[in-house]
Amino acid sequence: MPATAKFAALFAATLFIACTSAPARAEMVRFSADLLPVAGTGSTASGNLVADYDTASKKLTWSGSYKGVATYATSASFHGAAAGPRRSVVRLQTIDSPFQGSAILGEKQSEGLLAGEWSLVVRTAGFPKGELRGQLVR
Repeated sequence: MPATAKFAALFAATLFIACTSAPARAEMVRFSADLLPVAGTGSTASGNLVADYDTASKKLTWSGSYKGVATYATSASFHGAAAGPRRSVVRLQTIDSPFQGSAILGEKQSEGLLAGEWSLVVRTAGFPKGELRGQLVR
C-alpha cells in the first residue's frame, strides 16, 4: 500500500475515533411564548416571553412583557407537565412588566423544559388562578 493511502486510512480512522468519542457539546436553546388570556377569564391582556436555556450550565434566562391585565400582577411562574416526575414550578422574582430573570434548573426540570412541557402563568388580583398563559416552544 502506498504511503499516501496508508496516511489517508490512518487519518480517517483517527477522525472517526475523535468524532465518536467526543463529549456532548453545550447548546443554547431558544424558547418563546405568546402570553394569551386564560380561557374563561374574558381578559383582553396579551404578552410575550423569550427564554434561552444553556444545556451545559442548566441556566434558563428569560425576558418578557405583558399589557392589558385587568388588575395588577400578583405572581408569575413556569409550570411543567400537569402530573408526573417532571412537574415543576419556577417562580419569577420580578413580575411587573417588563420582566426578566434567570434560574438554574434541576435535571427533571431540564428534561421537562426540553420536552416542551413548560408554560408560563401570570396571575393577577382579579384572576388568582391565572390571567395569562403561554406555552414555551422552540
